[in-house]
Amino acid sequence: MPTKLKHYNPSQDSLKNTWRVFDAKGQVLGRMASDIAMALMGKDRPGYVHHMMSGDFVIVINAAEIVVTGRKYDQKVYRRHSRYPGGLKEIPYSKLSSAMPERIVEHAVKGMLPKNKLGRRLMTRLKVYPGPQHPHMAQVAGSHKVYARRSESMPEPK
Repeated sequence: MPTKLKHYNPSQDSLKNTWRVFDAKGQVLGRMASDIAMALMGKDRPGYVHHMMSGDFVIVINAAEIVVTGRKYDQKVYRRHSRYPGGLKEIPYSKLSSAMPERIVEHAVKGMLPKNKLGRRLMTRLKVYPGPQHPHMAQVAGSHKVYARRSESMPEPK
């Protein structure tokens, strides 16, 4: 007779959350957004649980210097509707990247998270800043820094 394995279901207290810093300078939007979504959900950790907030807090710096491939800079359009007649708002990527570059990263990451209460709570753990400065140095000091898609110009985390 086969034995039944017990499913892994940790308590919220046993899950340790760290802070990660992603540098968006020169990174491709979609590739970086998928790395950020994985870190927010905690899928890159051995203690991943799909129904709990088992991921980390994420800080994205230099969001104004993110890159898109192809002709997306000229052709990509962000649309939203107020649900009133004639309430369609269209903002091109080129205009949004100069006005509010942090919204571009937030929109891309939000599309890669679950569409439920958990996904909305995970978005509160994402902090995006257009420049290199952020007010979370005290939280990051206790954690280690992790960079998306390491290149030769980025230092290794300690």
